[in-house]
Amino acid sequence: MNDPQDQDQPHDPYETTETHLERLLGRALNSFDLPDSTIERLESALAHSTALYSSHHSASLHRTTYRHTYLLPDGTAHSLWELVHNSGRDGIEQHELYVEEAEARLAASRLPTGPSLGWTVERADGSPADEDDDLEVLSTLLARPIPTQPRMYVPDNSADHARRVLRRAENADRPGEAVARRLRLAFAHHITQAFGRHCPVEGGRDAGFTLYEHQFLLLDGTELSLWEVEHTATPDGRHMCEVYASERAAREAMESRSRVR
Repeated sequence: MNDPQDQDQPHDPYETTETHLERLLGRALNSFDLPDSTIERLESALAHSTALYSSHHSASLHRTTYRHTYLLPDGTAHSLWELVHNSGRDGIEQHELYVEEAEARLAASRLPTGPSLGWTVERADGSPADEDDDLEVLSTLLARPIPTQPRMYVPDNSADHARRVLRRAENADRPGEAVARRLRLAFAHHITQAFGRHCPVEGGRDAGFTLYEHQFLLLDGTELSLWEVEHTATPDGRHMCEVYASERAAREAMESRSRVR
């Protein structure tokens, strides 16, 4: 159970970097999912800083994202993204850690939205978040076309990112071992949201659908994409993740579960 004082003061500016990292890992529900190589690098960090990235509040749900940045001995910096929310049982505060901003955004988008009125979204400097950064767009009923984004590959544990995307897929027809072997050669990647809206499903209710393209650049110079469908078109409304080798297969899967067109 989290220490009440720890919840009231989640970021003590006077603690050592080693203690800070231990505290983050100790309270995160998913710390076991972080790459060992990342943790080993951070254990040698010389200094750290914490910044509020965004804060979302409603009458029943509180959700906050922090960016923890560590200075490493080689002069480089590495960040962990912490998602803090109270969507668990009895409203107890829960903590999750991610090595990529995009993964923290995905995790936040899976949380229930609560009432649509009364949300506030702020950055550390108090300015409102840009529309593209506002995760609430994933739960609106609007079907705005998503603007094309430039393909900017980021070399950041890309092979491990591919492994985690495939591991969380629940569909039986997900890409197999041949694709997984190729993705072990990934050294950079880029994530693009290709679709996001609520759609009617069987039973007369709405379900959320979001489609992401995970684009990987391989060591041999070729490119390979995984198409990830996040949706709540399940019997009990729980969140489900499916992964496909092509955009067509991903969109056909969404269409088969709803009246998405």
